[in-house]
Amino acid sequence: MDRATWVAITPAVLLVLVQISYPLVHGVARDRVTVAVVLLSAGTALVHAGLTRGVRWAAGLLVIVSGAGLVAEIAGIATGIPFGCYEYASGRLGPEVAGVPLVVPLAWTGGVYPVWVVAGLLNPAGRVRIPLTALGAVGWDLFLDPQMVADGQWTWCSDFPGLPGLGAIPFTNYLGWFAVGLVMAGLLQLWDRTAPDSRAALVVPVAVFGWTWLGSALAHAVFLGLPVSAGYGLAGMAVLGIPLVRGLLARRITLRPLDHGTM
Repeated sequence: MDRATWVAITPAVLLVLVQISYPLVHGVARDRVTVAVVLLSAGTALVHAGLTRGVRWAAGLLVIVSGAGLVAEIAGIATGIPFGCYEYASGRLGPEVAGVPLVVPLAWTGGVYPVWVVAGLLNPAGRVRIPLTALGAVGWDLFLDPQMVADGQWTWCSDFPGLPGLGAIPFTNYLGWFAVGLVMAGLLQLWDRTAPDSRAALVVPVAVFGWTWLGSALAHAVFLGLPVSAGYGLAGMAVLGIPLVRGLLARRITLRPLDHGTM
């Protein structure tokens, strides 16, 4: 592997190692691990995007996804729209703006980028890729929200009911995630036209997607005591995950390398 490949892989490996440590720590240490996971997931996405599509495209990815995420989160805190009434725990995840920790928008970038890549492998046409990305984002949140609520990072004050076994999280949250995911994916579809299509290897974001899907299910079921969200998240991300695995096994989907080996 050349230098560019190592640059792409390194943050992904660190991300996995730090995530493995999450169930082993508590209190302030867990808060620090949470922030590290967010920074590494966003870094993994941006490094890969920069190496494969160019620094300009990666910067646009950050502005679109983190920007839309920040706007949605500020609106959600202030009005309850689009997710429902909720608030973040104060002072646990670093600096805040309008009640939203600044690492939260970065979490959107780190989580949505692998979903966006996988959705594009399944079908690059915007009319399919955009809703697939939104569905995949909801699947990811079926892991994320229960885990963070259990850790006290945010609390819900909505009167709307939730899914069976996850009553503390209103169903409006998932509707909001789908709506915000549609906006992000629609903007990314437009932004995608500004960079030439490359024969970029997609091993890193696809591996991160698979780790998030299957690794989170294992962690929730075995290490975090969250079997209900393990099932929901596993099923939610399977909407993209199962077609991806089938496509890879049938060789209808290939993770094509660049000529110089960049991941």
